Amino acid sequence: MSLLAELGATGAEVSDDRDLRLKVSSDWSRMSPVLQDKLPPGRYLADLVVRPTSAQQVADVLAVAHRHDVPVTPRGAGTGNYGQATPFAGGIVLDLRGLDAIEVTGETVRAGAGAKLTTVDEVARAAGRDIWIFPSTKGSTVGGFVGGGSAGTGTIEHRTTSDGFVVSATVAPMDGSGSLFTVSGEDLKPYVHTYGVTGVLVEVEVRTDPARDWVAVYGSFGSYASLVGVHRTLTDLSVLPRLASGDEPALVPTLPVDLDPSRWSLRVIAEASTVDRVVDRIRGGGGLVVRVAADYAETDVLSGMSYNHPVYFLQQSLPADATRLFHVESSGTPLWDSPEAVRDCYPGPVHLHLELFQHGPGAMIVAEYTGEEDLLSGMERLEAIGVGVHSPHQWYVDRNVALARETARRTDPKGLLNPGKLVDVPPVDTRVNIGVVR
Repeated sequence: MSLLAELGATGAEVSDDRDLRLKVSSDWSRMSPVLQDKLPPGRYLADLVVRPTSAQQVADVLAVAHRHDVPVTPRGAGTGNYGQATPFAGGIVLDLRGLDAIEVTGETVRAGAGAKLTTVDEVARAAGRDIWIFPSTKGSTVGGFVGGGSAGTGTIEHRTTSDGFVVSATVAPMDGSGSLFTVSGEDLKPYVHTYGVTGVLVEVEVRTDPARDWVAVYGSFGSYASLVGVHRTLTDLSVLPRLASGDEPALVPTLPVDLDPSRWSLRVIAEASTVDRVVDRIRGGGGLVVRVAADYAETDVLSGMSYNHPVYFLQQSLPADATRLFHVESSGTPLWDSPEAVRDCYPGPVHLHLELFQHGPGAMIVAEYTGEEDLLSGMERLEAIGVGVHSPHQWYVDRNVALARETARRTDPKGLLNPGKLVDVPPVDTRVNIGVVR
């Protein structure tokens, strides 16, 4: 039987439409000028797009692909920024958005890998629960976030996707068996943030808290130092904020809200009982309270201006012939204490978008792109002044690499899952874990 006939027999939808293949063969790696050049649309193109609607269909599709030696690249909503879903070897892009069932099970939520986190959150909130973390692109799928993401709204309290967020996962291996298995606890390690190279996540179970009343608080300041003076105090609130983002005036005008473009912006998702303290700190620090919005939907708006989104908004605001911008993800107290030393690591202008972790600040450092070599040398200068860096300009699995390699020998003995993403030693000059958790 031919490959197409066998795939059709699984019940999954199969397409070779070129426009669809082109669409799903790229992700948001175009935010990186390095990856824009290395991964332009059409350079790496899937041969087929397969969209299953059940976990068993995923397992059956992988068994067919294994028999025919066809590579498979799993994909959610395509909102990843590192090229993780690029089909370097062609073959099948496995579109998992048809796996979207959601069930609240006491203190956890079980969701198909293709369920959007917007919907997971809505279902959880209706049941009186808050999911621990979700990314700034809340339209991402839960499988994509667990398999390729890391931090986001909720990280101040709950850290990353690798720190207890995932309770269990159902996985389809690429070993020809057509089977499924479930992992939990320490056994989850090789399946979280490894881009599907060890097996395709078909369902995940994630932790929740009792739902809280979250409030969006907007403040503004006349200087970076004043903003930092408040930002650095927010981890001692009685309930930790869900998010605390800050931007300098160069970034503020491109944000999708009406803010004073001459002032530094602070945006906090605070629990209702702590709002008065946040407001008092903003005013006590010389700032202005711009807005306080208790509608939960307003916190989603604020969340959508976090992490790399202000970088994207700034990029989109530039004319087509402008110098391209890049960003480096970073962490460390020099971001608070020595911002000029941070800026001096790249030729100006250099802009900072602040985030808050449990142990200190993080930032997107934004500068003009003059070539990959210059970008990398700047990362070395950042490290030399005590700033941890994490580069969104490459696609290698960089966590638990040895364990992922060992696991993949069993779950993907032919190396057909997401080829090109797993190497023995990822290039350390292109990506270093910034240490959201110390």
